Amino acid sequence: MSSAATTPPSVDRVDGFSRKSVRKAKQKRSQSSSQFRSQGKPIELTPLPLLKDVPAPEQPELFLKKLQQCCTIFDFMDTLSDLKMKEYKRSMLNELVDYVTVSRGYLTEQTYPEVVKMVSCNIFRTLPPSESNEFDPEEDEPTLEASWPHLQLVYEFFIRFLESQEFQPSIAKKYIDQKFVLQLLDLFDSEDPRERDYLKTVLHRIYGKFLGLRAFIRKQINNIFLRIINGFALPLKAEHKQFLVKVLIPLHTVRSLSLFHAQVIRGLLKFWPKTCSQKEVMFLGELEEILDVIEPTQFVKIQEPLFKQISKCVSSPHFQVSERALYYWNNEYIMSLIEENSSVILPIMFASLYRISKEHWNPAIVALVYNVLKAFMEMNSLLFDELTATYKSERQREKKKEKEREELWKKLEDLKLKRGICSDSVIPT
Repeated sequence: MSSAATTPPSVDRVDGFSRKSVRKAKQKRSQSSSQFRSQGKPIELTPLPLLKDVPAPEQPELFLKKLQQCCTIFDFMDTLSDLKMKEYKRSMLNELVDYVTVSRGYLTEQTYPEVVKMVSCNIFRTLPPSESNEFDPEEDEPTLEASWPHLQLVYEFFIRFLESQEFQPSIAKKYIDQKFVLQLLDLFDSEDPRERDYLKTVLHRIYGKFLGLRAFIRKQINNIFLRIINGFALPLKAEHKQFLVKVLIPLHTVRSLSLFHAQVIRGLLKFWPKTCSQKEVMFLGELEEILDVIEPTQFVKIQEPLFKQISKCVSSPHFQVSERALYYWNNEYIMSLIEENSSVILPIMFASLYRISKEHWNPAIVALVYNVLKAFMEMNSLLFDELTATYKSERQREKKKEKEREELWKKLEDLKLKRGICSDSVIPT
């Protein structure tokens, strides 16, 4: 048998969703496959010697023969057919996995097309239809791929092939091309979580090895999302609900999600609603949920644009928007982040808070603002006093300029009035 898989998927987990329903958990997982064999005759593969049993110079040629034999596809939905040959192919795939892991000198130029051909024959296929039109990853068990005993080893072999020290992308790019990537992306529709896990690893390896394919891969993934998210009309279609449940929500379950909180916040700030107060309140709620779990190091990266937006929300004439933003200071974790970074956040927020405390029409908002100002004063009294003095000084200058403007306008009005009187007193001849 080969060594353990690179990233062995768990059979008891589907994209991070736990099995909560006892009734569903007791159901036997269904199996399906699109790999059927139409001919009725049994398959007979020619027995070949083990690679380790032949001299080293003969191993590359024998390796190619085994790759060609592994292109043979078996019908796994017929559990009684070709049992001996299925086991023979499985053993041969195991041998190939071990061979590409430890051997040297086997990767000749003629090896690349044969490897890609074998992998393509096995993994590229029309996926079986889902047994349920309303698949729920929280409750329903996925349809597992019946041919997994062979398919898993093919994926494992391909990953080891891509990771080989002798692997040369300059040669492989003739065969692992844009068409290959497109077919690979189509397989992400597989319900089998084990296959999706291997596909993710394969795509990562290809992205890392083939610089020329990176832009294409990013574009195609982008196109997949744009094709699915093309605008939603009410009532929502079943496919849109399915996309939410199967794609968008599971994205939040990955362990590395915390690494992307800063990017998510920047995305929310970029598309912040300008004219819909109800959506602003919703955005503020989602933003608080993210801030509630963000790492302090990630928070520092986005604190300035974040609190510039919160400052605008606090100043909103719509009291619900202002109230929802001020409620952030009732969150203990967010308060701890603000306190650690008060020297940055307080100068951003101070002017809006001080002005609202003197001018806002809603007494409930004024009371909340006073609480926030009190909290800031306790966090950093020296900076608070400095900002207070600076703000008052600037306000005095603004009032002085405003008074000067009013006096200038008054002089202009007086001058205009005098000119009007003078022109009226002239008697035409």
